[in-house]
Amino acid sequence: MESLALIEPLLPGLRNRVSTDLATQLWAESSALNSNLQVATILGIGDLVRTMNCYYSNLIEGHRTHPIDIERALAQDFSIDPQQRELQLEAKAHIEVQREIDLGNAPESVVSGEYLKWIHREFCTRLPPEMLVLTNAEGSRQIQIVPGEWRTGDVIVGRHIPISAPAIDSFINRFATGYRLERLSQIDRVIAVAAAHHRLVWIHPFYDGNGRVARLFSHAMFREIGIGTSLWSISRGLARSKDRYRAVLANADLPRWNDLDGRGNLTAKGLQAFCEFFLNTCIDQVQFMRSCLDPQQLLTRIEVYLGEEIVAKRLLPGSDRVVAAVFRSGELDRGRAAAASGYQERQGRKVLQQLLAAGLLVSDTPKGAVRVGFPSTLLERYFPRLFLG
Repeated sequence: MESLALIEPLLPGLRNRVSTDLATQLWAESSALNSNLQVATILGIGDLVRTMNCYYSNLIEGHRTHPIDIERALAQDFSIDPQQRELQLEAKAHIEVQREIDLGNAPESVVSGEYLKWIHREFCTRLPPEMLVLTNAEGSRQIQIVPGEWRTGDVIVGRHIPISAPAIDSFINRFATGYRLERLSQIDRVIAVAAAHHRLVWIHPFYDGNGRVARLFSHAMFREIGIGTSLWSISRGLARSKDRYRAVLANADLPRWNDLDGRGNLTAKGLQAFCEFFLNTCIDQVQFMRSCLDPQQLLTRIEVYLGEEIVAKRLLPGSDRVVAAVFRSGELDRGRAAAASGYQERQGRKVLQQLLAAGLLVSDTPKGAVRVGFPSTLLERYFPRLFLG
């Protein structure tokens, strides 16, 4: 069995000024993003970001699933085209697993083999059996993927030869020990998220789904250390720089270059470069979402759309006033929301019901408070450039 030293170093030099500065900036940018919006609005946008995360994670895998098709899948409305239906099932599974993570319904210890197996199991058990069969490159052998179980055979991934199957348990235990969050400082934990992302992909513990598991795991680690990821997605940045992402992943797989490249088996400089890329990508995505979610600019885009719909007589007059009032408050009870239309109670309720029917307002219960909705058909109007690629 391979020596555990093969995975070293697990972390780049933690005194590296560049990594420390990037981690500090990410903390600050993320905190500022979370402070801009009402809690109820954040919850609604959290659903949208899960869709975005899924869309871009699928794109990294070479699978293009339109947000409208994702929304249909969540409503159990699947395409009759078998290939499109599989993409919808895959998207639905991804979103449901991320929602479980966001709701705290995952195992307690994030940095553990149990947690990684849980992600894989939760994703795979939501797929039909025919989607859990892997055929090798030559087409000569089929492998049955067992949800939540390490691979039992050896694999080759591009130029990288991951560790042998019998060694996976030992390497995952070393992984869990090395990235144990409680032993790291606040800033070093941020750097650890980046380093752990690479080392998990390097171990390649599953036959299939390692990249997706790694991205969901990074999401969970960020959530665990307190950087709010309900409003931004690392997957968007990785997908938009897919070639660079794969290149820095591969470079960090390489052996140590020389005596100036750390003391471990793998290149410390390569790991450092990957961490810098990863953290820069996170910062870029937080900044992008901060511009998208500037409250006044977002409300202006919503009001412009509503104004057009009112002029076209597809929405009742007063709709813009109702949505604006709900947006500013985060959520409103139905009586106050209807009154914001400026009309008498009966007409105000007509306005409210039309907005609810259109998904422009949403509610958790038939009589509950309302908050702003973000239907997939309007994402480009509300959030320009959110879905690209």
